[in-house]
Amino acid sequence: MVMAIPRKLVALGDSGVFGWGDPLEGGWCERLRRHWMELPGGPVLYNLGVRGDGLERLAARLSAEVGCRGELRRQLPQGILLGIGLNDTARVGRPDGRPQLDAEGFLFGLLQLLHKAKEIAAVHVIGLTPVEESAMPYAGALWYSLADIRRYEALLEEACLEANVPFLPLLEGLLADSDWPLWLSNDGLHLNSEGHRRVFERVRSWPALLDWADLQLRQEPTPLGY
Repeated sequence: MVMAIPRKLVALGDSGVFGWGDPLEGGWCERLRRHWMELPGGPVLYNLGVRGDGLERLAARLSAEVGCRGELRRQLPQGILLGIGLNDTARVGRPDGRPQLDAEGFLFGLLQLLHKAKEIAAVHVIGLTPVEESAMPYAGALWYSLADIRRYEALLEEACLEANVPFLPLLEGLLADSDWPLWLSNDGLHLNSEGHRRVFERVRSWPALLDWADLQLRQEPTPLGY
């Protein structure tokens, strides 16, 4: 009997992908990895999130990180999931300081990254998460704002549309719930365990990712069993 070889997905990004702030379950990406492990034929998920990463640092490690995780000789992973951009929005030194990567440079670099990644495997991109502005500055030097995060998530969507890459927006959906500040850690930047759970539920049920994984969203039974 020949054992089926599962698909492999490499998740690249910053501390949100890494799972910082979720000591209970390790973050939304780790939750997804465990969820898929329980499913017959579920993909293998490699979490390659790095705290503090921005677009340029991620782009610099893309080929090396993905290229060595095909598991078999001369094989590559079949998918790449990108969660990047939040750190690029941060303004340095003061609320109106320069961003770590300006919007024009972010869009240009993102388009290059998407085209490069698509040459390796199927690509999916997720959006950005909110911050609590009253907790800024982060680490005494970095100012994050909802206005900047909105702008950069719009750039993510624009680039994905141009590159024909599936995109999952997160920001407005999370902000729509008045309890969203309770989903952040005390630093006002990183999601806590509940915040990671909320993102996990969105990513887990994302039709584009389910199609790639050849999985179907399980329908939860109603109280009457219908």
